[in-house]
Amino acid sequence: MSLLKLSNISAFYGPSQALFDVHLSLDDGQVLALMGRNGMGKSTTVKVICRLLAHRGGSVLFAGHDLSRLAPYQAARLGIGLVPEGRRCFAGLSVHENLVAAARPGAWDFAAVTRLFPRLAERSHQTAASLSGGEQQMLAIGRALMTNPRLLILDEATEGLAPVVRREIWAAIARLKAETGMAILVIDKSLQELASVADRAVILEKGRSVWHGAFAELGRDIAQRYLGV
Repeated sequence: MSLLKLSNISAFYGPSQALFDVHLSLDDGQVLALMGRNGMGKSTTVKVICRLLAHRGGSVLFAGHDLSRLAPYQAARLGIGLVPEGRRCFAGLSVHENLVAAARPGAWDFAAVTRLFPRLAERSHQTAASLSGGEQQMLAIGRALMTNPRLLILDEATEGLAPVVRREIWAAIARLKAETGMAILVIDKSLQELASVADRAVILEKGRSVWHGAFAELGRDIAQRYLGV
């Protein structure tokens, strides 16, 4: 049984429909790339999974639980960890305070997170506002990991970062895949970097699922048609 399964999901912002019968599935230990041009429904799909936006019709199942009537905090407690677009760290709190604010018992504690991102240990007493953009992104990922999720969702985790920091974050994602049984849903635009970690891909076009399959089967013609690359 899939860890996460979306079937025929529709979602609206007021009267405007944003998702039309979206479907995707993800198993334990898999990395799924959720892809599409800007404005095609990727972040809206993430909001539906995390219960930040209600859906109409269809079903959202996670670890056998129907998420349709759950609040965001209840979905998180089931094991969904979100690294939101734009990082959204608590600016006035220290690195350590950000990490422990939502921590739950499990393998991912402060020591484990700082082994993954040693720079966070060096800056543990600094406020989040004083960090660079890349360090804030590491902090956002570490904060999600400290909820000890079964599913980690990364929404544009490398957007706008310097190449050296991007490489560090992609290396961390590769380590998570290799060393844990965590499922990862990642939104990103870089086919080359996604190819190094993703098992499967789903492409959205105007709020619809238009392609899904093994990442290795995502050919140049599909990429040009739906991703503009």
